[in-house]
Amino acid sequence: MTTLTMKFGGTSVGHAKAHSQAADIVLEQQLDWDRVVVVVSAMSGVTDALSEGAWTAAGGDGETYRAIVADLRVRHYRAVDELLDAKGERAELLTIVDQYLDEFATFCHSVHVLGEVTPRAMDAITSLGERINARILAAVLRQRGTSSEAVDATEVIITDDKYQNAVPLMDLTRERVRERLLPFLDEGGVPIVTGFIGATEAGVTTTLGRGGSDYSAAILGDCLDADEVWIWTDVDGVMTTDPRIVPDAQVLPVLSYNEVSELAYFGAKVVHPRTIRPVVERDIPLRVKNTFNPTHPGTRINQEAATTPSTVKAVTAIEGLSLVNVAGRGMMGVPGIAARTFAAVASQGASVLMITQASSEQSISFLIPTETVEPVIGAIEEEMALELARKDIDRVWSMDNVVIVTAVGSGLRTTPGVGARIFGALARAEINVIAVAQGSSECSISLAVDAADAAGAVQRIHDEVILNPSSQA
Repeated sequence: MTTLTMKFGGTSVGHAKAHSQAADIVLEQQLDWDRVVVVVSAMSGVTDALSEGAWTAAGGDGETYRAIVADLRVRHYRAVDELLDAKGERAELLTIVDQYLDEFATFCHSVHVLGEVTPRAMDAITSLGERINARILAAVLRQRGTSSEAVDATEVIITDDKYQNAVPLMDLTRERVRERLLPFLDEGGVPIVTGFIGATEAGVTTTLGRGGSDYSAAILGDCLDADEVWIWTDVDGVMTTDPRIVPDAQVLPVLSYNEVSELAYFGAKVVHPRTIRPVVERDIPLRVKNTFNPTHPGTRINQEAATTPSTVKAVTAIEGLSLVNVAGRGMMGVPGIAARTFAAVASQGASVLMITQASSEQSISFLIPTETVEPVIGAIEEEMALELARKDIDRVWSMDNVVIVTAVGSGLRTTPGVGARIFGALARAEINVIAVAQGSSECSISLAVDAADAAGAVQRIHDEVILNPSSQA
Protein backbone atom coordinates (compact mmCIF):
# COMPACT_ATOMS: atom_id res chain seq x y z
CA MET A 1 0.00 0.00 0.00
CA THR A 2 1.25 3.46 -0.83
CA THR A 3 1.67 5.93 2.03
CA LEU A 4 2.07 9.71 1.88
CA THR A 5 2.95 11.86 4.90
CA MET A 6 2.21 15.58 4.48
CA LYS A 7 3.02 18.50 6.76
CA PHE A 8 1.26 21.87 6.57
CA GLY A 9 3.21 24.77 8.02
CA GLY A 10 1.83 27.73 9.94
CA THR A 11 1.12 29.89 6.91
CA SER A 12 -0.52 26.92 5.17
CA VAL A 13 -3.11 26.69 7.97
CA GLY A 14 -2.94 30.28 9.21
CA HIS A 15 -6.54 31.33 8.51
CA ALA A 16 -9.84 29.94 7.24
CA LYS A 17 -9.00 30.20 3.54
CA ALA A 18 -5.68 28.42 4.10
CA HIS A 19 -7.40 25.64 6.06
CA SER A 20 -9.85 25.20 3.22
CA GLN A 21 -7.01 24.98 0.70
CA ALA A 22 -5.18 22.45 2.86
CA ALA A 23 -8.36 20.35 3.08
CA ASP A 24 -8.69 20.45 -0.72
CA ILE A 25 -5.14 19.15 -1.04
CA VAL A 26 -5.74 16.32 1.42
CA LEU A 27 -8.89 15.22 -0.39
CA GLU A 28 -7.12 15.32 -3.75
CA GLN A 29 -4.17 13.24 -2.51
CA GLN A 30 -6.53 10.66 -1.03
CA LEU A 31 -7.45 9.78 -4.60
CA ASP A 32 -3.83 8.93 -5.45
CA TRP A 33 -2.53 7.34 -2.24
CA ASP A 34 -3.79 4.41 -0.18
CA ARG A 35 -2.83 6.08 3.11
CA VAL A 36 -2.52 9.79 3.85
CA VAL A 37 -1.14 11.10 7.14
CA VAL A 38 -1.19 14.84 7.87
CA VAL A 39 1.00 16.77 10.30
CA VAL A 40 -0.15 20.28 11.16
CA SER A 41 1.55 23.30 12.72
CA ALA A 42 -0.08 25.99 14.79
CA MET A 43 -1.47 28.99 12.91
CA SER A 44 1.36 31.31 11.89
CA GLY A 45 2.43 33.52 14.79
CA VAL A 46 0.54 31.55 17.46
CA THR A 47 3.56 29.78 18.98
CA ASP A 48 5.38 33.12 19.23
CA ALA A 49 2.35 34.62 20.96
CA LEU A 50 2.14 31.73 23.43
CA SER A 51 5.85 32.10 24.20
CA GLU A 52 5.50 35.84 24.68
CA GLY A 53 2.61 35.32 27.08
CA ALA A 54 4.63 32.90 29.19
CA TRP A 55 7.81 35.00 29.28
CA THR A 56 6.03 38.25 30.11
CA ALA A 57 4.04 36.51 32.85
CA ALA A 58 7.26 35.14 34.34
CA GLY A 59 8.67 38.67 34.24
CA GLY A 60 5.85 40.02 36.40
CA ASP A 61 3.47 41.20 33.66
CA GLY A 62 0.00 39.97 34.46
CA GLU A 63 -1.78 41.69 31.57
CA THR A 64 -0.01 40.72 28.34
CA TYR A 65 -0.98 37.06 28.46
CA ARG A 66 -4.62 38.01 29.01
CA ALA A 67 -4.51 40.22 25.91
CA ILE A 68 -2.93 37.34 23.98
CA VAL A 69 -5.71 35.00 25.09
CA ALA A 70 -8.31 37.48 23.83
CA ASP A 71 -6.53 37.92 20.51
CA LEU A 72 -6.06 34.17 19.94
CA ARG A 73 -9.69 33.53 20.85
CA VAL A 74 -10.86 36.01 18.21
CA ARG A 75 -8.49 34.58 15.60
CA HIS A 76 -9.48 30.94 16.13
CA TYR A 77 -13.18 31.76 16.52
CA ARG A 78 -13.10 33.57 13.19
CA ALA A 79 -11.54 30.57 11.45
CA VAL A 80 -14.02 28.13 12.99
CA ASP A 81 -16.99 30.35 12.15
CA GLU A 82 -15.92 30.63 8.51
CA LEU A 83 -15.08 26.95 8.07
CA LEU A 84 -17.80 25.04 9.88
CA ASP A 85 -21.57 25.00 9.53
CA ALA A 86 -23.61 26.13 12.52
CA LYS A 87 -25.54 22.85 12.41
CA GLY A 88 -22.37 20.81 12.48
CA GLU A 89 -19.40 20.77 14.87
CA ARG A 90 -18.98 24.53 15.18
CA ALA A 91 -20.24 24.91 18.76
CA GLU A 92 -18.29 21.88 19.96
CA LEU A 93 -15.09 23.12 18.36
CA LEU A 94 -15.46 26.61 19.80
CA THR A 95 -15.73 24.97 23.23
CA ILE A 96 -12.48 23.09 22.55
CA VAL A 97 -10.78 26.35 21.55
CA ASP A 98 -11.94 27.88 24.84
CA GLN A 99 -10.63 24.92 26.83
CA TYR A 100 -7.13 25.17 25.37
CA LEU A 101 -6.95 28.96 25.72
CA ASP A 102 -8.21 28.72 29.30
CA GLU A 103 -5.46 26.17 29.91
CA PHE A 104 -2.93 28.66 28.52
CA ALA A 105 -4.26 31.39 30.82
CA THR A 106 -3.98 29.04 33.81
CA PHE A 107 -0.40 28.15 32.92
CA CYS A 108 0.51 31.84 32.59
CA HIS A 109 -1.15 32.71 35.90
CA SER A 110 0.95 30.02 37.61
CA VAL A 111 4.10 31.27 35.91
CA HIS A 112 3.23 34.83 36.98
CA VAL A 113 2.87 33.76 40.61
CA LEU A 114 6.10 31.72 40.57
CA GLY A 115 8.07 34.35 38.68
CA GLU A 116 9.73 31.82 36.37
CA VAL A 117 8.92 29.50 33.49
CA THR A 118 10.77 26.21 33.22
CA PRO A 119 11.59 24.50 29.91
CA ARG A 120 9.10 21.77 30.82
CA ALA A 121 6.35 24.34 31.41
CA MET A 122 7.23 26.16 28.19
CA ASP A 123 6.82 22.94 26.21
CA ALA A 124 3.35 22.43 27.67
CA ILE A 125 2.42 26.03 26.85
CA THR A 126 3.77 26.19 23.31
CA SER A 127 2.16 22.87 22.34
CA LEU A 128 -1.33 24.35 22.58
CA GLY A 129 -1.35 25.99 19.14
CA GLU A 130 -0.86 22.68 17.33
CA ARG A 131 -3.48 20.99 19.50
CA ILE A 132 -6.11 23.56 18.50
CA ASN A 133 -5.21 23.63 14.83
CA ALA A 134 -5.22 19.85 14.39
CA ARG A 135 -8.76 19.74 15.69
CA ILE A 136 -9.89 22.49 13.32
CA LEU A 137 -8.48 20.78 10.22
CA ALA A 138 -9.87 17.39 11.25
CA ALA A 139 -13.33 18.94 11.69
CA VAL A 140 -13.12 20.59 8.26
CA LEU A 141 -12.29 17.23 6.66
CA ARG A 142 -15.15 15.52 8.47
CA GLN A 143 -17.50 18.21 7.22
CA ARG A 144 -16.24 17.42 3.70
CA GLY A 145 -17.18 13.76 4.19
CA THR A 146 -13.79 12.27 5.04
CA SER A 147 -13.14 10.18 8.13
CA SER A 148 -10.56 12.22 10.08
CA GLU A 149 -9.48 12.71 13.66
CA ALA A 150 -6.94 14.83 15.50
CA VAL A 151 -4.12 12.88 17.13
CA ASP A 152 -1.89 14.48 19.72
CA ALA A 153 1.70 13.53 18.93
CA THR A 154 2.15 12.95 22.67
CA GLU A 155 0.41 9.63 21.95
CA VAL A 156 2.83 8.53 19.24
CA ILE A 157 6.17 10.38 19.27
CA ILE A 158 8.15 9.30 22.35
CA THR A 159 11.19 11.40 23.21
CA ASP A 160 13.84 11.92 25.83
CA ASP A 161 13.30 14.61 28.47
CA LYS A 162 15.41 17.32 26.89
CA TYR A 163 12.62 19.88 27.01
CA GLN A 164 12.48 22.50 24.22
CA ASN A 165 14.69 20.37 21.98
CA ALA A 166 13.72 16.75 22.53
CA VAL A 167 15.11 13.79 20.60
CA PRO A 168 12.73 11.00 19.52
CA LEU A 169 13.25 7.47 20.79
CA MET A 170 12.64 5.82 17.46
CA ASP A 171 12.01 2.21 18.48
CA LEU A 172 9.32 3.21 20.97
CA THR A 173 7.93 5.79 18.56
CA ARG A 174 7.68 3.29 15.73
CA GLU A 175 5.76 0.92 17.98
CA ARG A 176 3.36 3.63 19.16
CA VAL A 177 2.82 5.03 15.65
CA ARG A 178 1.91 1.65 14.26
CA GLU A 179 -0.42 0.82 17.14
CA ARG A 180 -2.20 4.17 17.09
CA LEU A 181 -2.28 5.15 13.42
CA LEU A 182 -2.22 2.02 11.24
CA PRO A 183 -5.68 0.68 12.19
CA PHE A 184 -7.27 4.06 11.43
CA LEU A 185 -5.31 4.42 8.19
CA ASP A 186 -6.31 0.94 7.06
CA GLU A 187 -9.95 1.95 7.50
CA GLY A 188 -9.41 4.88 5.12
CA GLY A 189 -9.16 7.53 7.81
CA VAL A 190 -6.89 10.59 7.71
CA PRO A 191 -5.17 11.28 11.05
CA ILE A 192 -4.26 14.92 11.69
CA VAL A 193 -1.21 14.74 13.94
CA THR A 194 0.06 17.69 15.93
CA GLY A 195 3.48 18.75 14.70
CA PHE A 196 6.36 20.00 16.84
CA ILE A 197 5.47 18.03 19.98
CA GLY A 198 6.00 14.64 21.58
CA ALA A 199 6.10 13.20 25.08
CA THR A 200 8.46 11.36 27.40
CA GLU A 201 7.82 7.73 28.28
CA ALA A 202 6.07 9.08 31.39
CA GLY A 203 3.72 11.12 29.20
CA VAL A 204 5.15 14.58 29.87
CA THR A 205 4.81 16.91 26.86
CA THR A 206 8.01 17.84 25.03
CA THR A 207 8.78 19.82 21.89
CA LEU A 208 11.21 19.05 19.08
CA GLY A 209 12.53 22.60 18.75
CA ARG A 210 11.25 25.49 16.67
CA GLY A 211 10.30 24.42 13.19
CA GLY A 212 9.98 20.87 14.50
CA SER A 213 6.77 20.09 12.60
CA ASP A 214 8.95 19.22 9.60
CA TYR A 215 10.80 16.83 11.87
CA SER A 216 7.51 15.35 13.07
CA ALA A 217 6.49 14.58 9.48
CA ALA A 218 9.81 12.91 8.74
CA ILE A 219 9.60 10.83 11.92
CA LEU A 220 6.11 9.61 11.03
CA GLY A 221 7.21 8.96 7.45
CA ASP A 222 10.03 6.80 8.77
CA CYS A 223 7.80 4.89 11.21
CA LEU A 224 5.10 4.24 8.60
CA ASP A 225 7.53 3.30 5.80
CA ALA A 226 6.07 6.16 3.77
CA ASP A 227 6.73 6.32 0.06
CA GLU A 228 7.15 10.11 0.21
CA VAL A 229 7.07 13.00 2.69
CA TRP A 230 5.71 16.35 1.47
CA ILE A 231 6.28 19.67 3.20
CA TRP A 232 3.60 22.24 2.31
CA THR A 233 4.62 25.86 2.77
CA ASP A 234 3.99 29.27 1.19
CA VAL A 235 6.69 29.17 -1.52
CA ASP A 236 6.96 27.01 -4.63
CA GLY A 237 9.91 25.01 -3.31
CA VAL A 238 13.50 25.42 -2.21
CA MET A 239 14.90 28.48 -3.95
CA THR A 240 18.35 29.34 -5.20
CA THR A 241 18.51 32.10 -2.57
CA ASP A 242 16.28 34.37 -0.50
CA PRO A 243 14.06 36.21 -3.02
CA ARG A 244 13.93 39.18 -0.65
CA ILE A 245 17.65 39.63 -1.32
CA VAL A 246 17.74 38.50 -4.94
CA PRO A 247 14.50 39.01 -6.92
CA ASP A 248 15.85 36.68 -9.64
CA ALA A 249 15.89 33.68 -7.27
CA GLN A 250 14.55 30.51 -8.86
CA VAL A 251 12.94 27.29 -7.63
CA LEU A 252 15.25 24.28 -7.60
CA PRO A 253 13.47 21.26 -9.11
CA VAL A 254 15.75 18.63 -7.54
CA LEU A 255 18.23 18.56 -4.64
CA SER A 256 20.15 15.78 -2.94
CA TYR A 257 19.89 15.06 0.78
CA ASN A 258 23.43 16.37 1.25
CA GLU A 259 22.68 19.60 -0.57
CA VAL A 260 19.49 20.37 1.33
CA SER A 261 21.17 19.47 4.63
CA GLU A 262 23.84 22.07 3.93
CA LEU A 263 21.20 24.62 2.93
CA ALA A 264 19.16 23.96 6.06
CA TYR A 265 22.21 24.19 8.30
CA PHE A 266 23.39 27.41 6.72
CA GLY A 267 20.16 29.34 6.97
CA ALA A 268 17.61 28.23 4.37
CA LYS A 269 14.19 28.50 6.03
CA VAL A 270 12.19 26.03 3.93
CA VAL A 271 13.00 22.84 5.85
CA HIS A 272 13.98 22.22 9.45
CA PRO A 273 17.65 21.10 9.67
CA ARG A 274 16.85 17.83 11.46
CA THR A 275 14.09 16.88 9.01
CA ILE A 276 16.57 15.27 6.68
CA ARG A 277 17.92 12.58 8.98
CA PRO A 278 14.92 10.19 9.17
CA VAL A 279 14.23 10.37 5.44
CA VAL A 280 17.90 9.92 4.55
CA GLU A 281 18.21 6.83 6.70
CA ARG A 282 15.17 5.28 5.02
CA ASP A 283 15.83 6.75 1.55
CA ILE A 284 12.37 8.37 1.49
CA PRO A 285 11.96 11.17 -1.08
CA LEU A 286 11.03 14.55 0.40
CA ARG A 287 9.10 17.17 -1.58
CA VAL A 288 8.60 20.87 -0.76
CA LYS A 289 5.42 22.36 -2.28
CA ASN A 290 3.30 25.50 -2.15
CA THR A 291 -0.11 25.20 -0.48
CA PHE A 292 -1.36 28.17 -2.50
CA ASN A 293 0.02 26.93 -5.81
CA PRO A 294 -0.44 23.17 -5.48
CA THR A 295 -0.06 22.35 -9.17
CA HIS A 296 3.58 23.51 -9.09
CA PRO A 297 5.83 20.43 -8.84
CA GLY A 298 7.93 22.03 -6.09
CA THR A 299 11.36 20.71 -5.12
CA ARG A 300 12.06 16.99 -4.90
CA ILE A 301 14.79 15.95 -2.47
CA ASN A 302 16.32 12.50 -2.78
CA GLN A 303 19.55 10.53 -2.55
CA GLU A 304 21.17 11.45 -5.83
CA ALA A 305 22.26 14.93 -6.83
CA ALA A 306 20.85 16.18 -10.12
CA THR A 307 23.22 17.29 -12.84
CA THR A 308 22.74 20.96 -13.68
CA PRO A 309 24.68 23.50 -15.77
CA SER A 310 25.44 25.36 -12.54
CA THR A 311 27.89 23.75 -10.13
CA VAL A 312 26.43 25.93 -7.35
CA LYS A 313 22.71 25.45 -6.82
CA ALA A 314 21.95 27.87 -4.01
CA VAL A 315 23.38 30.61 -1.82
CA THR A 316 22.36 31.17 1.79
CA ALA A 317 23.22 33.61 4.57
CA ILE A 318 23.17 33.39 8.38
CA GLU A 319 23.09 36.70 10.22
CA GLY A 320 23.66 37.69 13.85
CA LEU A 321 27.07 36.07 14.23
CA SER A 322 30.45 36.98 15.70
CA LEU A 323 33.92 35.70 14.83
CA VAL A 324 35.87 34.65 17.93
CA ASN A 325 39.65 34.51 17.61
CA VAL A 326 42.14 32.71 19.83
CA ALA A 327 45.67 33.66 18.76
CA GLY A 328 49.26 33.50 19.96
CA ARG A 329 52.70 32.43 18.75
CA GLY A 330 53.00 30.08 21.71
CA MET A 331 50.16 27.93 20.35
CA MET A 332 52.35 26.37 17.65
CA GLY A 333 52.85 22.66 18.19
CA VAL A 334 51.07 22.62 21.54
CA PRO A 335 48.62 19.69 21.60
CA GLY A 336 45.15 20.10 22.99
CA ILE A 337 44.63 23.84 22.46
CA ALA A 338 41.77 23.32 20.00
CA ALA A 339 40.16 20.64 22.15
CA ARG A 340 40.28 22.84 25.24
CA THR A 341 38.98 25.84 23.30
CA PHE A 342 35.94 24.03 22.01
CA ALA A 343 35.31 22.30 25.33
CA ALA A 344 35.05 25.79 26.82
CA VAL A 345 32.65 26.80 24.03
CA ALA A 346 30.54 23.69 24.62
CA SER A 347 30.36 24.45 28.36
CA GLN A 348 28.34 27.55 27.48
CA GLY A 349 25.94 25.70 25.19
CA ALA A 350 27.03 27.75 22.17
CA SER A 351 26.65 26.41 18.64
CA VAL A 352 29.73 26.72 16.42
CA LEU A 353 28.71 27.29 12.80
CA MET A 354 32.09 27.58 11.12
CA ILE A 355 35.75 26.98 12.06
CA THR A 356 39.02 28.03 10.45
CA GLN A 357 42.59 27.54 11.63
CA ALA A 358 45.82 28.92 10.25
CA SER A 359 48.23 26.25 8.98
CA SER A 360 50.89 27.77 11.26
CA GLU A 361 48.66 26.86 14.21
CA GLN A 362 49.02 30.42 15.55
CA SER A 363 45.29 31.09 15.58
CA ILE A 364 41.89 29.44 15.75
CA SER A 365 38.81 31.33 14.57
CA PHE A 366 35.18 30.26 14.76
CA LEU A 367 31.74 31.79 14.33
CA ILE A 368 29.02 31.64 16.97
CA PRO A 369 25.75 33.53 17.59
CA THR A 370 26.54 37.01 18.90
CA GLU A 371 24.44 36.60 22.04
CA THR A 372 26.76 33.80 23.23
CA VAL A 373 30.04 35.68 22.70
CA GLU A 374 30.51 37.17 26.16
CA PRO A 375 30.14 33.92 28.13
CA VAL A 376 32.15 31.98 25.55
CA ILE A 377 35.11 34.37 25.69
CA GLY A 378 34.93 34.30 29.49
CA ALA A 379 35.00 30.50 29.49
CA ILE A 380 37.96 30.37 27.08
CA GLU A 381 39.90 32.92 29.11
CA GLU A 382 39.29 30.92 32.26
CA GLU A 383 40.37 27.68 30.57
CA MET A 384 43.49 29.31 29.05
CA ALA A 385 44.41 31.46 32.06
CA LEU A 386 47.91 29.96 32.33
CA GLU A 387 48.61 30.32 28.59
CA LEU A 388 47.39 33.93 28.66
CA ALA A 389 49.53 34.73 31.70
CA ARG A 390 52.71 33.46 30.07
CA LYS A 391 51.79 35.00 26.68
CA ASP A 392 51.54 31.68 24.81
CA ILE A 393 48.12 33.06 23.81
CA ASP A 394 48.12 36.78 23.16
CA ARG A 395 44.40 37.36 23.55
CA VAL A 396 40.89 36.11 22.91
CA TRP A 397 38.63 38.59 21.14
CA SER A 398 35.64 38.82 18.84
CA MET A 399 34.56 40.59 15.69
CA ASP A 400 30.82 41.30 15.68
CA ASN A 401 28.33 41.90 12.84
CA VAL A 402 29.56 38.97 10.77
CA VAL A 403 27.47 36.92 8.32
CA ILE A 404 28.19 33.48 6.89
CA VAL A 405 27.44 33.30 3.16
CA THR A 406 27.44 29.73 1.84
CA ALA A 407 27.44 28.45 -1.73
CA VAL A 408 25.96 24.93 -1.96
CA GLY A 409 26.09 22.40 -4.77
CA SER A 410 27.34 18.88 -5.32
CA GLY A 411 29.20 20.10 -8.41
CA LEU A 412 31.73 21.83 -6.17
CA ARG A 413 33.32 18.43 -5.61
CA THR A 414 34.25 17.78 -9.22
CA THR A 415 34.36 21.14 -11.00
CA PRO A 416 37.62 23.12 -11.01
CA GLY A 417 37.59 26.91 -10.83
CA VAL A 418 34.33 27.45 -8.96
CA GLY A 419 36.09 28.93 -5.95
CA ALA A 420 38.05 31.27 -8.20
CA ARG A 421 34.85 32.55 -9.81
CA ILE A 422 33.20 33.12 -6.42
CA PHE A 423 36.16 35.01 -5.01
CA GLY A 424 36.63 36.89 -8.26
CA ALA A 425 33.01 38.07 -8.20
CA LEU A 426 33.42 39.30 -4.62
CA ALA A 427 36.72 40.99 -5.41
CA ARG A 428 35.17 42.90 -8.31
CA ALA A 429 32.49 44.11 -5.92
CA GLU A 430 35.21 45.08 -3.41
CA ILE A 431 33.75 42.76 -0.79
CA ASN A 432 36.32 41.54 1.73
CA VAL A 433 36.22 37.92 2.86
CA ILE A 434 37.08 37.59 6.55
CA ALA A 435 37.32 33.79 6.75
CA VAL A 436 36.73 30.72 4.57
CA ALA A 437 35.75 27.10 5.29
CA GLN A 438 34.85 24.11 3.13
CA GLY A 439 33.18 20.99 4.49
CA SER A 440 34.71 17.57 3.97
CA SER A 441 31.69 16.68 1.83
CA GLU A 442 32.90 19.33 -0.65
CA CYS A 443 29.25 20.21 -1.10
CA SER A 444 29.61 23.79 0.14
CA ILE A 445 31.96 26.72 0.53
CA SER A 446 31.31 29.12 3.40
CA LEU A 447 32.60 32.67 3.58
CA ALA A 448 32.46 35.06 6.50
CA VAL A 449 31.82 38.67 5.49
CA ASP A 450 30.88 41.89 7.23
CA ALA A 451 27.12 42.21 7.73
CA ALA A 452 27.09 45.35 5.59
CA ASP A 453 28.42 43.30 2.65
CA ALA A 454 26.19 40.24 3.10
CA ALA A 455 23.38 41.10 0.69
CA GLY A 456 25.87 42.18 -1.96
CA ALA A 457 27.86 38.97 -1.51
CA VAL A 458 24.78 36.81 -1.95
CA GLN A 459 23.73 38.77 -5.04
CA ARG A 460 27.19 38.60 -6.63
CA ILE A 461 27.66 34.87 -6.04
CA HIS A 462 24.14 34.14 -7.27
CA ASP A 463 24.69 36.18 -10.44
CA GLU A 464 28.11 34.68 -11.10
CA VAL A 465 27.61 30.95 -10.65
CA ILE A 466 23.84 30.36 -10.72
CA LEU A 467 22.34 32.76 -13.23
CA ASN A 468 25.43 32.63 -15.48
CA PRO A 469 26.86 29.14 -14.96
CA SER A 470 28.82 29.02 -18.20
CA SER A 471 30.48 32.42 -18.01
CA GLN A 472 34.14 32.81 -17.18
CA ALA A 473 35.61 34.65 -14.24
